[in-house]
Amino acid sequence: MNRLLLLISAVLLVLTAPAAVRQGSGVRKATAKRAAQQEVVSAPVQGAHRRSPYVGAISVNAETGDVIFSDNADAEAYPASVTKLMTLLLVMEDVKAGKYSLDAAVEATADAYKSEPSWVGIKVGEKMSVRDLCMALMVESANDAAIVLGVHSAGSFDAFVARMNARAAELGMKNTKYFNPNGLPPNASKRYPWKSFNVSTARDQVRLAQTLVKMPEVLSFTSVKTCDLIKTKDGFRVSVTRRANETIRETAVAAGEKLVKQMRNHNNVMVKDARKVFNPDGKEAVDGLKTGYIDDGGSSVVLTGARKGKRAIVVVLGSASSKERDDHARRLLVDALGSMAW
Repeated sequence: MNRLLLLISAVLLVLTAPAAVRQGSGVRKATAKRAAQQEVVSAPVQGAHRRSPYVGAISVNAETGDVIFSDNADAEAYPASVTKLMTLLLVMEDVKAGKYSLDAAVEATADAYKSEPSWVGIKVGEKMSVRDLCMALMVESANDAAIVLGVHSAGSFDAFVARMNARAAELGMKNTKYFNPNGLPPNASKRYPWKSFNVSTARDQVRLAQTLVKMPEVLSFTSVKTCDLIKTKDGFRVSVTRRANETIRETAVAAGEKLVKQMRNHNNVMVKDARKVFNPDGKEAVDGLKTGYIDDGGSSVVLTGARKGKRAIVVVLGSASSKERDDHARRLLVDALGSMAW
C-alpha cells in the first residue's frame, strides 16, 4: 500500500511540475541526440589508406638518412598530390641534363584535359614556360601542369609514367607504384586513363625527398608561399609574390595581360602563422616540400626545414584530417631539428 501511494505521488509531482522543467528534459535529450549526430558526421573518415592519426610517418636527417622517428613507415598509402614531387624531380633532372631549359616554352596537348582542379586551366595550344609550370605544380598543386610537364618531358603520358616508376626503382622506392603524374584517383567518368591509385610509403617518400633537397632549384619552387597566375596572349605566366622569409611583392601586369588568380601554397606549416617553425635567429625553418589530399587517401605531407646548416625531412601519409597531418608533421620537424641542431 505504501509503495502504491509513493508511485501515485511521483506521478502527480511530474504532472504538476512547471512546463519549463518538463520541456527542459526533452530539450536536453534532443540536444544530446543532435550533438551525437554531429559528432558522427564530423568524425574523420577512416579506411585502409586513411587513418587517425596517420597511416605512416617518418623523420630523418636529410644528409645522412639517419632515422629520427619512425611509425609504420613501410605501410602502403595513397600519396595523392605528393606524387608531384617525382614529376618535379624528373623535370629538374631533364633540365640538369640539358634536355631543355627552365625558360623553354611548353605547348599543352589534349592530355592536359585529363585532370581537374587544382589546376591552371591551360588549354590545347596554350603555352607556359617549364619554370612557370613547375611553380604552378608546387604552389597551386596544378594537376594539368603535371600532365603538361610529363608529356613534354617524355613525349607521351604513358612514357612519362614509365619513367616515374623506373626512377622510383633506382632510388630504392620498393613499395611505390605510379599510374599518373599528379596523384588524382582513378575515375573513368572523367576520362582518366589510369586504372588504379598511386601507392607509396613514408620511407619511400623520404628517399625521394633526400634527392630533391640536394637541388637548390627545387627549394626555390617549394618555398614559394604565393604567386600570381597571369593570362597572356599565348597562354599563362607566373609571378612570385612571396617566399619563405621574404616580403610580398606586387605583380606588374602588362598591357593585354590579365591577372587570373593568386595561387597559394597548401603547406600550412610553412604559410600559416600559427603553425610556422622559427629558428633561434628568427627566420622561418620550413622551405618545402609538398602536401596532398584525396578522399580515399586522406591528407599527406612531405615537409622539410633547416637549422644551423642541418636539414630534416618529415613524411606523414594518410592522416584522417589535415589538422592531424599538420599537427604531427610540425611536431616531428620541431623534434628533428631540435635533436640535430642544438
